Amino acid sequence: MRNLRKDFLNLIERYLNNGASVEETELIENYYKEFSQNPNISDTLNEDEVNSLKAAIREKVDERIRRAENPTVPIYRRKYYQMAAAILLFSMLSVLVTYKVRKATVNLVAQNHDLAPGGNKAILTLANGAKINVGAIQNGALTAQPGTQIIKQNGQLAYEVSANSNSTKISYNTLTTPKGGQYHLILADGTNVWLNAASSLKYPTAFTGSERVVELTGEAYFEVVHNSKQPFKVKTANQTIQDIGTQFNVNAYDDEEASATTLVEGSVKIYDAKRAMLIKPGQQYLLKSNSIAEVKSDVDIDEIVAWKNGMFQFDNADIKTIMRQISRWYNVDIEYQGQIPSSTYHGRISRNSNASAILKILQLSGINFTIEGRKIIVK
Repeated sequence: MRNLRKDFLNLIERYLNNGASVEETELIENYYKEFSQNPNISDTLNEDEVNSLKAAIREKVDERIRRAENPTVPIYRRKYYQMAAAILLFSMLSVLVTYKVRKATVNLVAQNHDLAPGGNKAILTLANGAKINVGAIQNGALTAQPGTQIIKQNGQLAYEVSANSNSTKISYNTLTTPKGGQYHLILADGTNVWLNAASSLKYPTAFTGSERVVELTGEAYFEVVHNSKQPFKVKTANQTIQDIGTQFNVNAYDDEEASATTLVEGSVKIYDAKRAMLIKPGQQYLLKSNSIAEVKSDVDIDEIVAWKNGMFQFDNADIKTIMRQISRWYNVDIEYQGQIPSSTYHGRISRNSNASAILKILQLSGINFTIEGRKIIVK
């Protein structure tokens, strides 16, 4: 008699290694989708929540596969990890299919009250103090500033240098995102800036001096148009980051334990009160409130820039780190009751999901939540 379990696991292994036939791939993917159609789940989870749970499962599998692909891992262990990933996929499906049976022991978030995700929201403050709600206006030309024209297009602001402009006057604008907001900005030199929630960027409407300087609070991702004759600098409360042909992320929220500058490509030089440091792609410069600095190598870039790509992504994150991100994106306050868990969490979920979707994934780890108005209580 054939060993059907072994055949099935071999099929899964081929699928994970992209070696399955079209028919085999369809079989596996249909099986993977099965749990979302199971009546034990459809009664309690909406489409966003089902998709979020699928993403969580897929992240666990991907994590095992990444470990399997690590060239420092012996071949026999790589095979073990791949098989473990396959088994994990289907064992987690079984857990989820019985989720409704277990729900009596879990304090689910109230279904009649949920929190919608954030979106493209920002306030533009002009040099004269006038404020424009850029998230609420239509595409097109907004206003002229010395040497530039401000245009809204496709959910972003762009500064275009006026033809034949010879203005030497420097005026500053500030783009501010609220909690639950984000925005994409193109500066007058063509540099792209993505602002995360609860952040602001102060910048000149045109770059006319010997350097290009902007001031950041909160978090932003920069794709800088390099110009060695006019260096680009980002100033935060406690440091200055100078571009040397660069894409980088700066997290300088006041409520984080450290300011973090993460280099994606190129290089940056970072100055603070005590030192100057040049970092390489894949490195992160951490500056703590006590002025202690640390350079971390081989950080997970995908995790750092997940917010820019419309995702939450956590890798060994504690519950407070996760809840700070949730607080900013869903515009809520966080309250803790009882002992705060010391566990760390892994996961990946769309930022377009309602708050209940990500909270239910965390609840599977034994943490309970309640939503009261614009407050999430962690129990």
